[in-house]
Amino acid sequence: MGRKNKKGRKKLNPSKLKSILYKYFVKNPKKRMNAGALAKKLKLSDTKPAINDALKALLKEKSIRSVAENKYVLDKSNLRAAPTGIKKQTYSGTVDMIKSGAAYIIVDALDKDVYVPAPYLNGAIDKDEVEVQVTFLKRKNPEGKVRKVIKRNTPQIIGQLSMRKKGAIVKSSSCKVNLDVYVTKQNLGEAKDGDYVLVDITDWSQKDNNNIVYGKVSKVLSRDDEHNFTMESILVENGFSTSYPEAVMKELDQFSDLITEEEIAKRRDFREILTITIDPDTAKDFDDAISYRKLDNGHTEVGVHIADVTHYVRPKTALDKEASNRSTSVYLVDRCIAMLPEKLSNELCSLNPKVDRLVFSAVFTFDNKYKIVDEWFGKSVIHSDHRFTYEEAQESIENKDGLYHKELKDINTIAKKLRKQKFKNGAIAFESDEVKFILDDNNVPTGVYVKERKDAHLLIEDFMLLANRRVAHYLATKNKGVPIPAVYRIHDMPDLDRLMDLALFMQDFDYKLDLSTPRKIADSFNQLSKLSKEDDKYKLLMQLAIRTMSKAEYSTNNIGHYGLSFEHYSHFTSPIRRYADVLVHRILEKNLSEEYRMDKNKLEAQCIHISKQERRAMEAERDSIKYKQVEYMSAHIGEEYDGIISGMIDKGIFVEISETKAEGLIPFDEMGGSYTVESGRYKATSSKKSLQIGDKIRVKVISTDLENRTIELKPVK
Repeated sequence: MGRKNKKGRKKLNPSKLKSILYKYFVKNPKKRMNAGALAKKLKLSDTKPAINDALKALLKEKSIRSVAENKYVLDKSNLRAAPTGIKKQTYSGTVDMIKSGAAYIIVDALDKDVYVPAPYLNGAIDKDEVEVQVTFLKRKNPEGKVRKVIKRNTPQIIGQLSMRKKGAIVKSSSCKVNLDVYVTKQNLGEAKDGDYVLVDITDWSQKDNNNIVYGKVSKVLSRDDEHNFTMESILVENGFSTSYPEAVMKELDQFSDLITEEEIAKRRDFREILTITIDPDTAKDFDDAISYRKLDNGHTEVGVHIADVTHYVRPKTALDKEASNRSTSVYLVDRCIAMLPEKLSNELCSLNPKVDRLVFSAVFTFDNKYKIVDEWFGKSVIHSDHRFTYEEAQESIENKDGLYHKELKDINTIAKKLRKQKFKNGAIAFESDEVKFILDDNNVPTGVYVKERKDAHLLIEDFMLLANRRVAHYLATKNKGVPIPAVYRIHDMPDLDRLMDLALFMQDFDYKLDLSTPRKIADSFNQLSKLSKEDDKYKLLMQLAIRTMSKAEYSTNNIGHYGLSFEHYSHFTSPIRRYADVLVHRILEKNLSEEYRMDKNKLEAQCIHISKQERRAMEAERDSIKYKQVEYMSAHIGEEYDGIISGMIDKGIFVEISETKAEGLIPFDEMGGSYTVESGRYKATSSKKSLQIGDKIRVKVISTDLENRTIELKPVK
């Protein structure tokens, strides 16, 4: 910790001093500074010899270089990398396979993923939890080898069955899962030689130091419908099943759609108050509704009503175990694989119009200046008066003759106030393009478009954010001495090293990324977000900025949400599709009447599992979008498009096609020269030309590979 002298100048230990100096040079890469100028600029009370010693250390590390008159400047060609020297340490992590057969091990304790070549995986496959010995190489990303597999995370595979004398072998068709499963004759079912099948893995054993995996055929798949086969393969690759265990389906029989008067008597009754839902036109499960009424004193009451999933899904039941294991619904381009079976997700829990439904409510009272003057949390019953699609709600907001126009307009006004305050407090406007497809009757994509977000989308988002924030605040402050263990949605600060690389790159676009404080970083991102609405170049820079951010996740350790600038934030509003919300409902309900404490360690373990499942669901969604983008471009081989350089690897550049948002690779061989990709992978240079992310380029589609979901492009001269 630094000390301050009478003039307010900081005196630092040598390590901290060196770090402060280095960060200054990174943020000011063109500045030439000596010890005296640095002391004055940074208000350092350290002696010039101490500052010179720190500068010499940075010079030795090649983080800076010397120029005339004892001045120094950033050495851009050799930016500092994380851990220096060569060290070996052991960590636990999750395997993320790549197409080459090698893998990256995602280690929560490290800032960077650990690269493991294929020969050193020790039998580990995609999504396994492993123990990895990591070698930190100076100025390189960490590498390592798998010492042992801690836990297998592949419950099923899809592959082609090949008969043997006593059974059959099914070889996984996924490039990420290099696995053969042995199926005995009694476990073949109706499968025949050459069939493509879905196999449940029943046992992992060891024989002659080779993995022998046993399984049971659960379904024979048809390759006649390639779309359906691929979507099912994507789900299985990412660890999700389209069916539910028999015990779960049996438990559903006990549920009735009748709500008893006894149950209603326990709850606050909102059935006579105007209540609506606003969802996508394709939605089948409605887990949130908004109620609205004017009070006698002129104040406005808005209720956020959430499906009461915990009324049906009780702890320690088969249904609860399955929901916990899945943790999330999965959304592909043409389907939803629900966390809860259809009888609950689309029927009993769904807030369908014109029927009574049980809910957990967060109700807010606003004064005439739209400030919150009261809030209430509790179990309720509602009767939705109307089901709006986003398009219908938007039309009603804009059209005075629209259904519930006055009420929607007032709700929208409050939402805009909430939104304005959120950004005033330092929230970041993270917006990225959401790609949607027009599919024909055979699920072939005939068009691609980017989803547009208008007031109807935003008002629902703003009220969900409000409910999530206030629920989290209630739980976090109920017992300030010993906080109640709860599930929080947290978002850490951005990675400073990656931000520094990005700040240097953005200077080529005459854009200054201010890294001086967390608030200044947020302000810089918001300014970039505004520019991105006018120019695809800045939209791409915004995507790069998002990549420097930490991933939002679930935890019992409430560090706040940096991106939203909320001190307390949780997930309460989507229990039909997120198990985190189910846990929050249970914890909140108990703590409304008494102090209830779950075991924090067990709750944290659940948070870690839910976060992992969320990442898998996002991967599945991205895989399905990528597949449809490649399928769409397959019908346009030979055509030319405008694009923008979106990424770089050692063999070439990635280009995002502006019209379809599909991404393809141009090998450097096609660019007419030998290119070197610079540190940070933002720029590539040859003896004649320089290429950088954000450059606009005209391209032609050369070929597509649906199996590997890749597109090859070449530049149009």
